Amino acid sequence: MRRRGFAIAIMLVLIACLSIAPLAWADGFAAVSTTKANAPTDKVSLSAANDAALIDGCSFAVNEFERASKGSNRNIADAYHGYAYYIGSKASTVMYIVTSDSVIVYLDPDAAQKAGFSLSSQDDLANLQSILISLDTGAGGGNALISPDAKWLFTQDKSNEVDGVLYQFAQEIDGSSYNCVIGVDGSDVTQSENAHHVDVSFACFGGLVPAADAQIVAQPSWFESTGQFLSTLDWSPLIVTLKTSLTAIVFIFVLGLAAAYFCLHRSSRVRDIFDTIFTIPMVLPPTVCGFLLLLACGSNTAFGKFFIDIGFPLIFSWQATVIAAVIVAFPLMYRNALGAFDNLDSNMLDAARTLGWSEARIFFKIMLPLSWSSIAAGTVLAFARALGEFGATLFLAGNYLGITRTIPIAIYFEWMNGNTDIAIFWTIVILIFSFIVILFINLWSQHTTRYRKGAVEE
Repeated sequence: MRRRGFAIAIMLVLIACLSIAPLAWADGFAAVSTTKANAPTDKVSLSAANDAALIDGCSFAVNEFERASKGSNRNIADAYHGYAYYIGSKASTVMYIVTSDSVIVYLDPDAAQKAGFSLSSQDDLANLQSILISLDTGAGGGNALISPDAKWLFTQDKSNEVDGVLYQFAQEIDGSSYNCVIGVDGSDVTQSENAHHVDVSFACFGGLVPAADAQIVAQPSWFESTGQFLSTLDWSPLIVTLKTSLTAIVFIFVLGLAAAYFCLHRSSRVRDIFDTIFTIPMVLPPTVCGFLLLLACGSNTAFGKFFIDIGFPLIFSWQATVIAAVIVAFPLMYRNALGAFDNLDSNMLDAARTLGWSEARIFFKIMLPLSWSSIAAGTVLAFARALGEFGATLFLAGNYLGITRTIPIAIYFEWMNGNTDIAIFWTIVILIFSFIVILFINLWSQHTTRYRKGAVEE
């Protein structure tokens, strides 16, 4: 009986030790520690560029931190090595791969020893976890972050197996270094039909160094960071956008009024045909308009060759941004002007003709003043549409910094390049312009309504 009680006591002690032990062992791992991603990050000091971090009192730090949001699944050096993240020639000493439910962290043994990091220390693991979470959050740029419920695995082996999947770090392939995720059988584990399917999110890498070697530049204040952001920002998209929109609105105003006046005096059948032609750019997707303009104005057409020969190319130039804006925004001006002209009293116009007024005098002295409210609203709407044009401009004019890169194009490419702050700034600028446009239309409509009510009461 005593032996049985003693054995049970030993088993309970072993179970307790295993439950609190900082080290766990798994197939393919020399040393693995598992922990939840809930370590505190408020004690981490981040550099202004979010590329280095340390904790006061901690012997080690991480610097030269970078994040690879996308990898490649193609063959490298004529062989398939799995889903691979390119590292380059930089000697990274701390790297990790993030999946939907785990974070596999590799630590270079020599660098860990020099930095005073111990894989058997739970405090060191928690501190490193806090540092990596803080760096990843700063470098995420609005992209996916590490799940709070992710299981963390730390290892000093370059090749590790977890549930039939190999996580390989610092693999030298064709003169370059990669982090790879591949099935043990060499299969593509990113395919959903694979029995060992894993959802790979992103990878990060940096340097594990002694705390004294980390250069941590203090985070600037909000005012300082805002001033630095605005002083280093390339303002050319705003200049190109305003120059394009202001130039385009002149053509839109004249062509819209001319088209509306032209349709006003046509028979219903002819008017329907031209009305469809003038309105169709508003119905078609902007990319389709841009593609059609590219076909019409390209160097393979006589029309496009003529303008190229005279030194006035119609594609991939600033003129192309104006053309795209005019074509896309023109229907708004045309429809508003045509509606205003249709609402005029035809008897009043005929009376002016009986008095000997010319059509030009009738247009400028009667039609234009009486229709000005709707015309002004159409002009502002057309200006706002030209201001936000993206698809047709990108097709016809391309993305040339300082020449054809407008604000909408800048938002797209800055976001694609990971410059989320710049993309957000230009988005706010567009929102402000849109707010002003809508507010102007509302105020103008209220002013016109009050004016008409006063005229009726009198």
